[in-house]
Amino acid sequence: MSSWSVVVPAKRLAVAKTRLTPLTGGPAGPPGTAHARLVLALLADTVAAALASTAVSDVLVVTDDPDAAAVVTSLGARTVPDEPDRGLNPALAHGARATGAVAVAALSSDLPALRPEELTAALTTAATTAPRCFVPDAQGTGTTLLTAAGVELAPAFGAGSAARHRDGGAVRLTGAWPGLARDVDTAGDLRAAVALGVGRHTAALVAAGGLLPC
Repeated sequence: MSSWSVVVPAKRLAVAKTRLTPLTGGPAGPPGTAHARLVLALLADTVAAALASTAVSDVLVVTDDPDAAAVVTSLGARTVPDEPDRGLNPALAHGARATGAVAVAALSSDLPALRPEELTAALTTAATTAPRCFVPDAQGTGTTLLTAAGVELAPAFGAGSAARHRDGGAVRLTGAWPGLARDVDTAGDLRAAVALGVGRHTAALVAAGGLLPC
């Protein structure tokens, strides 16, 4: 496979990234709040990196949030509504079907340090490894990337997803792609991502101050 469709889930801002609320001072709320700005920045940097990967033909974001949809479409991604509205995995399965592609990859929406070349390397490796592959998160227990070529995506994201994907037949991939593994759920995760170097949307928020107390 030389070209992949990437599916990214984006929750409604009011319920997105709730573990980051101690850092941002509250739930997402309106688009102008600190929490909403951070959620949208993480999403934007993830989508921008995916669109810049030479292995990616298009990016499809599954979302019912109009602000998230506006951000990603301005970058060049497509969107579809979360018609199942039954949680993350049904949304990803729906998005995978909606792409109409043979090679599909589900990508976490909170990877601000992702480099296009990292995603390209992971997808290229997946194409020659197995029909279904996954990349674990930095802790090794979650999943940031799940690929499927010529088979159903069968996503099983959530706590402990690395083991579920492995047990479901997906092959674990390893490589020099720290930004692909570094999702952001906590203030510590954000610090680690910033240390790697984040995209322009997240970098602008961090530069504005207040997000990363010592």
